Amino acid sequence: MILEELFCLIDDFCKEFMPQWQTELIDRGLAKKTWQCRMSASEIMTILVLFHQQQYRNFKTFYIGHVAMYMKQAFPLLLSYSRFVEQMKRIIMPLFFLLMSFPKAMTGIYFVDSTTIKVCHIKREKQHKVFKGLAKKSKSSMGWFFGFKLHILINSSGEIVALKFTEANVDDRNPVPDMAEGLFGKLIADKGYISKALREKLFEKGLDLVTKIKKNMKPIEQSDFDKLLLRKRAIVESVIDQLKNISQIEHSRHRSVHNFVANLIAGLTAYGLQPKKPSLDVGCQGMVVV
Repeated sequence: MILEELFCLIDDFCKEFMPQWQTELIDRGLAKKTWQCRMSASEIMTILVLFHQQQYRNFKTFYIGHVAMYMKQAFPLLLSYSRFVEQMKRIIMPLFFLLMSFPKAMTGIYFVDSTTIKVCHIKREKQHKVFKGLAKKSKSSMGWFFGFKLHILINSSGEIVALKFTEANVDDRNPVPDMAEGLFGKLIADKGYISKALREKLFEKGLDLVTKIKKNMKPIEQSDFDKLLLRKRAIVESVIDQLKNISQIEHSRHRSVHNFVANLIAGLTAYGLQPKKPSLDVGCQGMVVV
């Protein structure tokens, strides 16, 4: 997506969302001042999302070396880097609602998985201060880590239908009922989601949980179509790989909790705006093609 298209999309959303949000804050007594910054919320959000669509690995380098040098005409009231970083926390809520506003097709086939969001190397957990009291130590299939977990549920088109951000030691199965609310069809997951109680709870809501079977479990009858879908479960892992390696939702250079959240949501938003996502084409004969 080119810069003009990205800005227009975000600006159109902000023109509708910001007045309603400000009115809500005033009614609740949480805010009495309107936006006070020479750059608009739309411009700040555009730069954040744009960063996650580029090849830069460091936001400071991107802002000073690219935006400030080559995009001054597009952003004539550009802030200094330190001032821009201060303003990032003010667009977290609008950015989140923008992410949630993206259309999501109810395809009837969904995939769920979780991924670690490390905030520092596990050996530095005791010295880490930015997320003190928030980040937790836990163990994944790749070993011990210190940070959080991101749980995502996607449809067969690769669109993020629901997500949850939790502490690292939260069981992967706990957020699933809330994430799957209002969905019907099949939910494909790995062995970490095996649970009779969860399966029954989802089935009551109209969602069939399909997982692989552990070696010490009794065999469960599965249709050929379910077995085929299980072999295509890697689609959700492909989405997670793009979120981490293209949208860069995970790194260990955060200096504040607010900027960590802004970075995470901006990365998810950048993925949501991708014209092409990992997806499955489910034909009428039950054939599935990546």
